[in-house]
Amino acid sequence: MEKYKLLLHVNELRRWDMAFGNMRKLIADVGENAVDIVVLANGPAVTAFTEKQMLADMRDLAIKGVNFLACRNSIKELCPGGEVCMLDDPSSNVCINKKGFVFKDVCMAEESLSPFIKVVPTGITEIVRRQSEGYAYVKP
Repeated sequence: MEKYKLLLHVNELRRWDMAFGNMRKLIADVGENAVDIVVLANGPAVTAFTEKQMLADMRDLAIKGVNFLACRNSIKELCPGGEVCMLDDPSSNVCINKKGFVFKDVCMAEESLSPFIKVVPTGITEIVRRQSEGYAYVKP
């Protein structure tokens, strides 16, 4: 039997819990060997790759075969060139990048990501590519 193919697109930090639930339920229902799950994070959702508890949840799912992808453009928007984000109010530890996304204490570089997270050049291209390969698209 051919594996089910699922592309989860997470672009909001608050959607990760729902995405984790979707993945766990699907794996529990059909088994980890019957599904190919790819999770693409872009926009503010890439900040999850800096949070310890979320990384632990991702690592557990990666062990079961889930593939995690991060959009390079979104990472660059956090801190283009690796410099410190522009601070709206230096005492608040909240930075606002050039596109107006607000992040708290977040700057990351590709090299600092966990080894199970793969970086793709652009999120939209990856979505289009995966859908053309037959992946079901779900945005939790």
